[in-house]
Amino acid sequence: MQVPTKLISLEEFLGLPETEPASEYVDGKIYQKLMPQGKHSKLQTSLVSQINQWGEAEQLTYAFTELRCTVGDRSIIPDVAVFRWANLPLDENGEICDRVEQAPDWAIEILSPEQAATRPIDNLLFLLQQGMSLGWLVDPYERVVFAFQKNFVPATFRGSDTLPLLKELSTHSLTVTELFNFLSFSKQLI
Repeated sequence: MQVPTKLISLEEFLGLPETEPASEYVDGKIYQKLMPQGKHSKLQTSLVSQINQWGEAEQLTYAFTELRCTVGDRSIIPDVAVFRWANLPLDENGEICDRVEQAPDWAIEILSPEQAATRPIDNLLFLLQQGMSLGWLVDPYERVVFAFQKNFVPATFRGSDTLPLLKELSTHSLTVTELFNFLSFSKQLI
């Protein structure tokens, strides 16, 4: 984690070169994200694939991995950022903007080993205040998902619980067990 000795502005941060792993800007400080490990990477890849399988063909939603979203006074990078089709941040050519200056409609954060949940939760709550509809905090080690929705108390989902999705995807469903089955490379159908 990088924390500068003096606070910098959002504009100064956005002028810095990108880091690997990526850095986020919160309250004048720079925080470097953790490098994704195996479970994190597998869940992230599988979730994006599943969400895009459900939403792209019918132009309902589209999911991105590691997309920088600069909104309000923060520049953060959810593990998965999902936009409703009508809200996709597009340029005048109908292509994805290089600089996304809006909150996603749904953000997913996946915990890595030894990662504290404080910063991802803080970012999800901030994005809700900026117009996001749904946030998930996925803990692959406890096999639990915490869901954050506007005007609802955060909820905990385990086992056979069906996870909340954007309303555009209401004809689909995903349980916590099915989500964590993405980690397995044995043949399991969902």
